[in-house]
This record gives sequence, structure tokens and C-alpha cells, in this order.
Amino acid sequence: MIYSVEDDQAIRDLLLYTLRQAGYEAEGFAEGKAFQEAMREKLPKLVLLDQMLPGMDGERLLIQMRRDERTRHIPVIMLTAKDSEMDKVRSLDDGADDYIVKPFGVMELLSRIRAVLRRSEKKQKHERLSLGPIDMDVGRREVKVDDVPVTLTNKEFRLLQFLMSNPGLVFSREQLLDSVWDTGYAGDTRTVDMHVRTLRVKLGEAAILVQTVRGVGYKLAEEADAV
Repeated sequence: MIYSVEDDQAIRDLLLYTLRQAGYEAEGFAEGKAFQEAMREKLPKLVLLDQMLPGMDGERLLIQMRRDERTRHIPVIMLTAKDSEMDKVRSLDDGADDYIVKPFGVMELLSRIRAVLRRSEKKQKHERLSLGPIDMDVGRREVKVDDVPVTLTNKEFRLLQFLMSNPGLVFSREQLLDSVWDTGYAGDTRTVDMHVRTLRVKLGEAAILVQTVRGVGYKLAEEADAV
């Protein structure tokens, strides 16, 4: 089941028609309250969420989903007319899995839905990663440093997860954008630098493991390499 939260009836009808023609069960909602009521009854596999909605806007709905243990794992694609870089960055940092700007092509939309669903299925497999004092429970989306919980944004978590999955390997900023922010992200490499800085602050003394490789990018050092 895919839920579409969209106040424009013409767009909502198009989305539901497209999804059903592609073989998905789909249900649409014109505003957040009806969507929240439906979520209490049945959880979807994915949510298409407009930003500008009557009453509670899409950003607030997304934040509430990510704070609720029942819904934090459900993938969300923002589908909105707001096209500034800051709107995209804010939504992605709040926990959106993808961001599509209107007007959109239905074939691209279906492709992005399939990609997000594939990633979601992989994420939900219980996986633990550990390196030095850093311990990550991927399934529960928990990070601890020396057994002390660390709160990360969605993108900080995914960045650390990617680096911990590939210890010792060096990645350029462009490679990190493609792997963590996905190839459809239109931002620049300064976004990577900003998230590395905030991640290091939150990791405390363990930040020594997140190393800059001058002229190339970043790597997560294997513990023996840390100095």
C-alpha cells in the first residue's frame, strides 16, 4: 500500500491512477488529519508527501513520522513544488528518502518509488556495524559511542553507515553524494563537508576515525590507522 498526501485533487487522482496501473495498492488524502487517521488503522509501505498542505504541512508530518517508533521506518518521498536547495536539504535532513519537484514525469516517479522501496527492504534487515568505540544498530537506527547513545539526523546516520560499511576506503565528495544523497540530489559537495563536520561534533573523541584525505575526500579509518 502506498499513501499519497496531496491537496490538489487533479494531481492526487493522477498519482493514484499511475500507482494502481503499475500494480500498487494506493490511497489518497487531501490533508494531514485524514492521513494520520489512516496511519493509525494501517501502515503503508511508502508515503508520497506534498509539502504545502492545509492545516499541518508536509514537513511537520514527516518529522512526526520520524519521531514515532511505529512509522519511523516507512520511506517517504516528498513530492512538492518547492524547489530551492534549502527546502530539499531540510526535508532530507528531516528524514525524507527522496525529493521530487513538480511537475514530474510519471515514469521517473515510478522508477524513484521502486528504488526507494528496494533500499527500504535492505535497511529493514537487522544489521549491526562496529568500529572502535562506535556501535551502530542499523535496524533500530541507533548509534552509540562507548555505549553512550548519539542522536544523528537521517543523513548523518546514512553517511556514517556508508563509511562504517567500507572502513579504510577513500570516497570523493561526489561519490558520497551519489551513495548517501542518491544520484538525483542536485546539491553541491559543500553539503558533504557540512554533514561531516556535524557528524564529527556528535561523535566526540571517536571523530578521529572520520578522516579527511586531502585532495580526494573522506574515509573512516580502520581502528589501527587512527592516531
